[in-house]
Amino acid sequence: MSPADFAAFAVTLADAARTVTLGAADRVAENKNADGTYDPVTAADRAAERVIRALIGQAFPEHGIAGEEFGEKAGAGRFVWSLDPIDGTRAFICGLPSWTTLIALLEEGEPIVGLIDVPVLDERYLGYAGAGGLKASDCRRLAEARLSTTDPWLFAGAEADGFERLRRGARVTRCGLDAYAYARLAAGSIDLVAESGLKPHDYNALIPVVRAAGGMIGNWRGGNDFSDGQVLAAATPALFEEAVRVLSR
Repeated sequence: MSPADFAAFAVTLADAARTVTLGAADRVAENKNADGTYDPVTAADRAAERVIRALIGQAFPEHGIAGEEFGEKAGAGRFVWSLDPIDGTRAFICGLPSWTTLIALLEEGEPIVGLIDVPVLDERYLGYAGAGGLKASDCRRLAEARLSTTDPWLFAGAEADGFERLRRGARVTRCGLDAYAYARLAAGSIDLVAESGLKPHDYNALIPVVRAAGGMIGNWRGGNDFSDGQVLAAATPALFEEAVRVLSR
């Protein structure tokens, strides 16, 4: 199958997830963390991931699956699906429309298909080699950039200092969008996103979407290793490079 074929299947998965998440009446969250820090999960998170996993298992039983709520299922080949059934659970439990469903397909560890689905707004952002329809802006300077991060209060120490330098240099800053910020970067209405503390299920789907739109995505040092959870996305290479310089100053 081609990336376009897998992307079409990812759309089917997102449709199935919507039947669970959009109809969820119970948005009461429990805390997954025992250390006191807050990481909410709802029944809809778990139910949506179960639905997606079942469909993948039927269509591609040899594929691996790595989901936020139910961990990893080993596969027999080179493909693994990365799932975050509700990215932005805080927005979900607050009744805000910016939460998303993230679905990615990795081949030999590299994301080749990414889908950011925004059920409440009925928006969908697909990325893979050869995909069309998305175009990042041509913003090349931080002074002209529309910057976003989910929660600036999650930064500490050097990360907080670095983000504050970005914020002071940017034209405007908007917060609270979670993965939706990357979708809007791919659509051209946000120019720069900087976050930290992300896990693979948080960023795998973002990478193909941003790149398919002509944007840049990497870590805060300008590389492609996301293992420390730092993610930086920009509309253009020039803006990405300036942001890296500011963050590392």
